Amino acid sequence: MLKNRTFWIVVAVVVVVGVFAVVRVRQARAKAQVHFDTTQVDRGKIVAKVTATGTLSAIVTVQVGSQVSGRIAALYADYNSTVKKGELVAKIDPQLFEAAVAQARANLVAAQGNLAKAKAQAVDAERQYKRNVTLAERKLIAQADLDTSQATADADKAAVDAAAGAVEQARAGLHSAEVNLAYTDIISPTDGIVIARNVDVGQTVVSSLQASTLFLIAEDLRKMQVDTSVAEADIGKLKAGMKATFTVDAYQNERFTGTVRQVRNSPQTVQNVVTYDAVIDVSNPELKLKPGMTANCTFVWAERDEALRVANAALRFHPPADLLAHLNGGAGANGQRRRNGVAAAAEGGAASPRGGSGAAADPDRRTVWVLRDGTPRAVVIRTGVSDGSLTEIVEGDVSEGDRVVTEASTGSGAVGQQAGRFPGRMF
Repeated sequence: MLKNRTFWIVVAVVVVVGVFAVVRVRQARAKAQVHFDTTQVDRGKIVAKVTATGTLSAIVTVQVGSQVSGRIAALYADYNSTVKKGELVAKIDPQLFEAAVAQARANLVAAQGNLAKAKAQAVDAERQYKRNVTLAERKLIAQADLDTSQATADADKAAVDAAAGAVEQARAGLHSAEVNLAYTDIISPTDGIVIARNVDVGQTVVSSLQASTLFLIAEDLRKMQVDTSVAEADIGKLKAGMKATFTVDAYQNERFTGTVRQVRNSPQTVQNVVTYDAVIDVSNPELKLKPGMTANCTFVWAERDEALRVANAALRFHPPADLLAHLNGGAGANGQRRRNGVAAAAEGGAASPRGGSGAAADPDRRTVWVLRDGTPRAVVIRTGVSDGSLTEIVEGDVSEGDRVVTEASTGSGAVGQQAGRFPGRMF
């Protein structure tokens, strides 16, 4: 009987010791499975950029149109033709306009003849009036006859003025017809290159409401501009005189340079996205760049040569609650978490990444988790410029060579789960 009791006591002790050993082994394995992906803080160059797309165009583009309607009789310029100011580039059939000039000239001649006739009648009426005045002084004619001759003389003088006005009208009509005839010659208004031709010989152009565009002439393709669409969040970083670089699909391995001429204040809203036009002046001596090409532009607004740099992934990382609980050894019997070095770093003197004394109060203050003695410690830093992948550290207890956490993984055997990944979170 005693032997049986001793046997069962020994068995119970062995079971308790075995369970305790298994628990400890599992906890040790879980601890050993915690892994932190890190990156090293270093020093180097950071170039802060703004990127945008734009379209190349000539600085001055002139639309050459027709002031009159008619059939195109001849074309003297084509695509890529080099033209000079005053050069004839097209001709509209002038026959109707020549006929209009001839008719206007005939009207002028007729009006001048009417004027001469009116002048002769006025001279005769004035002579008759003076004769009647002499006769009236001698009482040889009635006063009514004198009044009639005076009225006739005045009327003939007015007829001369009317005839003179008709002559001026006819002369103006002739000038208008001559101007319209001159408009049948389409003249280049500037030196440049024809980049578009919109008509062919025999085509009729109509200019009833607005001048028809026959040619599009770029004044000088050796000097071009890029009109870019810059997002409103980035437009404050640009200013006139800033250098810019861009590439085009036609020359993917070549980078072109330019200078920002102006940042226009007129907004452009497309699908609730607001952009602004930053105009870049570009030199094109080899005529490689052509109007309409799409330019992928880069504006450098800040540059640091020897900056203390940290990867942006480290700024986005924050240990999730389940990882902190796992590293803290789980929950005790009273439901309170047991604190180790990680918990103390997360809840201790360092400012919370979401707290009032952290990033919410100052957007340049961020929190990174520095791996020290194998334990991540929260360190508040002040950031400077960023190139999208690396960010400058201007203040904080971080030195060159420190390892900062970018991602963490743990085997969750302590909580009875398989190993899981815990990516960094934005804060």
